[in-house]
Amino acid sequence: MSASSSITRRHAATAIAGTALAACSRRRRPNILFVMCDDHAWGEMSCYGNPVLRTPNMDRLAAGGTRFANAFCTNSLCAPSRATALTGCYSHIHGVRGNSESKDANERMRPGIATWPKLLQQAGYRTGITGKWHLNDQPEGFDYWCVLPGQGVYFDPEFIENGRRRKIPGYVTDITTNLAFQFLEQAGDRPFALAYQHKAPHRPFTPAPRHARLFSDRDLPYPPSYDDDYTTRRLAREAQDMKFDVSLAGDYPDLPPKLPPAERKRWIYQRFVKDHYRAIAGVDENLGRVLDYLDKRRLADDTLILYTSDNGFFLGEHGWYDKRFMYEPSLRVPLLARYPRSGAAACVEPAMALNIDFAPTILDFADVPVPPEMQGRSLRPLIEGRTPPDWRQSIYYTYFENSWALRGKSKEAMSDPSFQYFTAHRVSPHRGVRTARYKLIEYYSEGGYWELFDLETDPHEMKNLHGTPGYEAITAQLENELARLRNEYRST
Repeated sequence: MSASSSITRRHAATAIAGTALAACSRRRRPNILFVMCDDHAWGEMSCYGNPVLRTPNMDRLAAGGTRFANAFCTNSLCAPSRATALTGCYSHIHGVRGNSESKDANERMRPGIATWPKLLQQAGYRTGITGKWHLNDQPEGFDYWCVLPGQGVYFDPEFIENGRRRKIPGYVTDITTNLAFQFLEQAGDRPFALAYQHKAPHRPFTPAPRHARLFSDRDLPYPPSYDDDYTTRRLAREAQDMKFDVSLAGDYPDLPPKLPPAERKRWIYQRFVKDHYRAIAGVDENLGRVLDYLDKRRLADDTLILYTSDNGFFLGEHGWYDKRFMYEPSLRVPLLARYPRSGAAACVEPAMALNIDFAPTILDFADVPVPPEMQGRSLRPLIEGRTPPDWRQSIYYTYFENSWALRGKSKEAMSDPSFQYFTAHRVSPHRGVRTARYKLIEYYSEGGYWELFDLETDPHEMKNLHGTPGYEAITAQLENELARLRNEYRST
């Protein structure tokens, strides 16, 4: 599949084959391989059109299955997104709203909530997780778990293996894969379900030594919004510590001193994005090891693979790094799905997918009933080449972090330098709706501050149209849709 190809419709033959094979596949219980990276941006794959980064094994998944062109997270933050992937619910339902490692009730999953690993374990699957966990709750529903404590480290990391800590020498991406092999070798005759989750490419964006010089012979292109001046977007202008040249300078002791501001910004941009790409090269290489393992053991045809990220990431867009905002680089996630028995290959799916859909999809393929409390929908029809006529035409996003700390606080109190948020990034809580063309964002702690973007004429979200004459009707429509979605998802 060409990296630069536009969104294509499935050929009729593919759809017919997928439909014919669907009935057969329902008599099987496929293995499940859920692959999640940390802060892997939507465009960081060659199959998504990246002009520099080559990802042959991610491309291999796309060529053998379905690449989702419009997949999104519901809360662009690591811990909430991971809880959503497990439960199929929004943050206000599963309970993890923020990213703190505190014992606050707003940072833990609701007791007794269903997750796909628990349900598959009860249905006879051998379940496991290796790598990044990043939730305050201890893993449940796994026959085997070997996870990093907190964020973990890239070199010689400590892991917690079924409750016992041990240090493992090496590079974390390689080790996570070796642990995955250890689990797969012990699966036996039972179908397996493995959450294979990488720390990479999370900050400090550290590549394996073998990849440390990749892209050193070139300058990477700059995104169109690199020099954003934030005109018409007050909160974006105030997000000073999101600027990569402000917050990342301390990560690089070899940053040349006394560079002019523009040159200093370019130096940091080139370094941090190249290191991000280099860390992903390690993930792609190890994904190839796993795909080869499945091929050699003749497991590939009977294994559903989902590849995604916990959230998107700013790689210089708007002069930023990190995530949180409902802007496209942060909101969008890569999503690849491959299940050879579905009959789909080299398909590009334009329908909107959400990370609340992952758990229902896994359960659907495993023929395990989806609990009614799960708020997503199975992506199985899309993977098999059938788009339901009632598929969603809009998505709901809500960012909660620190919203409980803001209750009862005046705007003046929150602007005081002595006021402490729980995290470094002061991104105001917000919620919004996105359709194929428009996006409306409500910053509900900011006294009625809104943003409206026309993604067709302004794909980089540089011009806030809210309150602009001529947009009254679309604003009203989107406000109504936002209210409808809040009601549908039981969001206050």
